[in-house]
Amino acid sequence: MTTALHWSYLVAAVGFILALAGLSGPRTARQGNLVGAGGMLVAVGMTLGAEHIRNGGLLALGMVIGVGIGVPAARMVKMTAMPQMVAAFNGVGGGAAALVSVSDYMSHGGGAALSSGNRLAVMLGAIIGCISLFGSVIAFAKLQELMPTRPITYPGQQMVNGVVFAAVLAMTVGAILGGRIALLGAVCVLCCGLGVAIVMPIGGADVPVVISLLNAFTGLAVAASGFTLQNTVLIVAGTLVGASGTLLTRMMSQAMGRSLANVIFGAFGAVVTATGGAEGGDRSVRSTTAEDVGTMLAYSRRVAVVPGYGLAVAQAQHTIRELADLLESRGVEVYYAIHPVAGRMPGHMNVLLAEADVPYEQLKEMDEANPMMPQTDVALVVGANDVVNPAARDSPGSPIYGMPIINVDQSGQIVFMKRSMRPGFAGIDNELLYNDKTVLLFGDAKDSLTKLVAAVKVA
Repeated sequence: MTTALHWSYLVAAVGFILALAGLSGPRTARQGNLVGAGGMLVAVGMTLGAEHIRNGGLLALGMVIGVGIGVPAARMVKMTAMPQMVAAFNGVGGGAAALVSVSDYMSHGGGAALSSGNRLAVMLGAIIGCISLFGSVIAFAKLQELMPTRPITYPGQQMVNGVVFAAVLAMTVGAILGGRIALLGAVCVLCCGLGVAIVMPIGGADVPVVISLLNAFTGLAVAASGFTLQNTVLIVAGTLVGASGTLLTRMMSQAMGRSLANVIFGAFGAVVTATGGAEGGDRSVRSTTAEDVGTMLAYSRRVAVVPGYGLAVAQAQHTIRELADLLESRGVEVYYAIHPVAGRMPGHMNVLLAEADVPYEQLKEMDEANPMMPQTDVALVVGANDVVNPAARDSPGSPIYGMPIINVDQSGQIVFMKRSMRPGFAGIDNELLYNDKTVLLFGDAKDSLTKLVAAVKVA
């Protein structure tokens, strides 16, 4: 490789690192994304112009086709479908890494001309890439509700998976030692099935965690492809994605109060019949009107907005911003209490509210928001459910026990905005709905918020 190409890869690698630093906060996320894209553009552009690259025109054509598909898809996707898009793009990355590994193996006489170390890199890229590809396909189908979102299990499932994994391991050792293309093909087929088998038993709120894990897998597959192709920038980029995806998966698991092993093997997303603490039974809830809530908000000193997936579904972020601005014009302090796993992906609520230009200083993460709750007059819960369920804190027998929550029950009054009494992703009753301080405002979040804006104006 030429010196210029090496320097361009160094520039790209620095760009990737700076991008991750920028993506760590909402204020700098846009700039971080642009820096990362710029680094990738430098790496790809210099690679296409390198003297050792053949069929550069064909590669450029492939890039044009990819841009033609990716840009419209990214611009047209709704915020509620963002996790599905992440899963789809992640699967494509894993599949590409697997194809690179298979292609390199075949181009070297079925692996016979490769060293044992290179064969190991090829096998790792193929194994991890295939698992990531088909695991992401199932995750996409679950989130898009093309298949049941609940866990799909059968007797002896873990034993079957163990046998398949053992077979993959044995064939991988054989392929490394013997360089046989047939073994690589068999491993790819088994790993495709393993990717399906790993994700099928996972459902409900756990699917975004698995997407993050599969993203880490894709990064590792790309890094393995970098070793196969002796490409520094692929190694750096793949390692960064793998490391950041692993850290994000760990953070999401901690935010749910559970271990990663429990997420993968616990079938947490199953529909459960346990309630959040005490049986809801035939107990009634207190419903209210937009006029009453509007008066309550208008004469409060501090209001906390707790957004959830329902806010994204209703596309009500601009309306909630309008309500907050109106309250602030009356001297009311408004802040947004953001749970780490609110919505269907980390940062989902932050991005949604950023679309409405909500000031960043008003976005309070859970650890910052909870100490403010006892001094909050009204907590307005918009489309959230499990992340405010006191059962996670108070009921050891609850399936979500141990998950950190937004302590809205410590505020003065609670307004719960819901379409119906249906439970959240965890499928369990929320004892907060029956709290003496709670009133429910039923209806579509956007319609209800529009009515609240009108009510506050005349209060």
